[in-house]
Amino acid sequence: MQRNADTQYPILLVHGLFGFERIGTFELFHDIKQALRNAGARVFVPHLSATHSNETRGEQLLSQIERVLEGAGANKVNLIGHSQGALAARYAGAVAPYAVASVTSVSGPNHGSELADYLRKALTPGRLPEQVAETIVNLFADFLSLISGNRQLPQNAIAALNALTTEGVGAFNEKYPQGLPRTWGGKGRELVNGVRYYSWSGILQGNILDEGAHALDPLHGFLRAFSQYFTTEAAQNDGMVGRYSSHLGTVIRSDHALDHLGTLRQPAVQIGKKVDPVDLYVQHAERLKKAGL
Repeated sequence: MQRNADTQYPILLVHGLFGFERIGTFELFHDIKQALRNAGARVFVPHLSATHSNETRGEQLLSQIERVLEGAGANKVNLIGHSQGALAARYAGAVAPYAVASVTSVSGPNHGSELADYLRKALTPGRLPEQVAETIVNLFADFLSLISGNRQLPQNAIAALNALTTEGVGAFNEKYPQGLPRTWGGKGRELVNGVRYYSWSGILQGNILDEGAHALDPLHGFLRAFSQYFTTEAAQNDGMVGRYSSHLGTVIRSDHALDHLGTLRQPAVQIGKKVDPVDLYVQHAERLKKAGL
């Protein structure tokens, strides 16, 4: 059956930390972008710093929204942000609601990440470990920018880390509270200042045996190891973000059987998987179309 995701406004897929549009022939959002286009949507992937603060990346996003609006002949866009990309999308929706029809958070740390909290405590400000880590991460981010063709974009690893902690996101939320739940684990307002807010995310399965062949994916193994640093949402996280921390606006679902990267792409090993992460984006585009967006 032919899918129909011909939304009124173009869709921008916003990457998170260490993200990019393309490196050589590899595209971060390739499967998602193609599936959306096959369903009739106009899709763009903006260029943002691989590491920086939410506000800096949000300003970069705003400048590219303007280019998309001019090039596509549209007056608004639908923003779908993965991980930290959700915070950049939220910033754009809050600062320029006249240009944003919807903001969708996919595995976004909308109340911060306990993993970022752990790293922030481990890297004492001004001490050698932080300086070494900052140098290494910035070099890696610069390398990503070079090979992805975004050499002009600034990188700041420590600003990115601070922006993802519970404290950092808390300060961000005080300035840009649109769509946030009033109670922990609840839903937020869907419509704020003319912008509609949505979210979805996943969690690791309690027993690794429940995950079948997916457990053999090496990246999944790292995320399962990272999940050990969660305390508030010890059994309710995707390896980088807690389930309830991801809530924003209308929560479509926050317990998909998907890890943090699983909401972005198909895993390296996939046998009998119940959730198609790519189809979630097409379903959402159909939802946006139905809402007149």
